[in-house]
Amino acid sequence: MNSGQMIFTQVMEVMPLKTFHRCVDRYQGNFSVKHFNCLEQFRVMAFAQITYRESLRDTVTCLRSQNSKLYRMGIRSKVSKSTLADANEVRDWRIYADFAQHLIGMARRLYKKEPLVIDIEQTVYALDATTIDLCLALFPWAHFRTAKAAVKLHTLIDLRGNIPTFIHISDGKLHDVNVLDVLPIEPGSIYVMDRGYVDFKRLYGITRSLAFFVTRAKSPFKFERIYSHPIDKTTGLICDQTIKLTVPATAKKYPDKMRRVKYRDPETDKIFVFLTNNFELPAKTIADLYKQRWQVELFFKWIKQNLRIKSFYGTSENAVKTQIWIAVSVYLMVAIIRKRLKIEDSLYTILQILSVSVFERTELNQLLTFYNYKNSTADNSKQLNLF
Repeated sequence: MNSGQMIFTQVMEVMPLKTFHRCVDRYQGNFSVKHFNCLEQFRVMAFAQITYRESLRDTVTCLRSQNSKLYRMGIRSKVSKSTLADANEVRDWRIYADFAQHLIGMARRLYKKEPLVIDIEQTVYALDATTIDLCLALFPWAHFRTAKAAVKLHTLIDLRGNIPTFIHISDGKLHDVNVLDVLPIEPGSIYVMDRGYVDFKRLYGITRSLAFFVTRAKSPFKFERIYSHPIDKTTGLICDQTIKLTVPATAKKYPDKMRRVKYRDPETDKIFVFLTNNFELPAKTIADLYKQRWQVELFFKWIKQNLRIKSFYGTSENAVKTQIWIAVSVYLMVAIIRKRLKIEDSLYTILQILSVSVFERTELNQLLTFYNYKNSTADNSKQLNLF
């Protein structure tokens, strides 16, 4: 990252341009486009994400106030609200989805040695969904309820670094469990899910794919206890059983044995019943793995609070998906920068710094490390001097 360049330009240098252009060519994104191509669209939308712009008009007004700097930001064309809106409406959202998938691969390689809270070798994924409420009058394609619209963000994150590896955007009516039909299963990995994903036929599909699941049981179900494993009750465990489903309909869907772990959480005193097809890990580890499912909910909370996906710049399905995928790309680019520059601060802190520094001309690494230095100096100044 070169000194003398604007911070925004240095952030955009993370983009692998050859890959981006391949994604554009794949869907003919620049077909008959003379001005304001897909790359410029991405950069303008990324600018809106980083600087927390509330609308397209807000974004265009801010950029025009810095008109002399746009060329060095990689924005060669004149930016107008109508041009940006048309680009979001017309250009295929899959361009940005495919590009985000490439960034996911880059980020995962950087974070693959990131330690897990639980010391296990397997890759652990957490799966969940979040609903983003919309106005039915403006978003009729995202029909959810009688007088309500919504989109759902179904996300699988790798718990090593909390990197999203799979994202499926649907209308609000799609039930969470249906996403298991399109979820790519990686043999040997562990998938941690809430009880909303309990469907024995689909869970058996994970087993047949040589992967593992950890989920929470729904309301009491009928089963036969085959064997009870020894446990240490001082850890909160109540029982660790090998079971088999007994109701013919469910037994047909999941004919193999399962493991049932009952656990009392010492912090809340609540009792949880977990189901898994993993018979090797200790029972306490199964309970601890399920706790890590909250990481995906923290991801949803973080991305809603820090990136513009709660308020949308366009109303069509294409515009909404374009904005979400570019927001995810920005998240991944900041995560890549954080790892490459070995910054200890959180992504939230980095984004806060970037949001007020995009037009500054300084070394990105210097900007972020100088912030750390100032913080440490401020902390030390509060201590009493001995001499």
